[in-house]
Amino acid sequence: MVRTKLIMAMVVIIISFGATGLWFMLSEKHEAQERREKFFGSTKEYPTSGGEKMRIEW
Repeated sequence: MVRTKLIMAMVVIIISFGATGLWFMLSEKHEAQERREKFFGSTKEYPTSGGEKMRIEW
């Protein structure tokens, strides 16, 4: 009986450490992706009104 409780406690501890590690890994990956998008990202709006017309040079 004591052995079963010890095994169950060890299984619970291993699962909790695994879940915590996975959570940290996924949250860091998400933050890195947000930093990457902020650094390399560009605006999705490309204003086309105003300015000069393109002139062909021969």
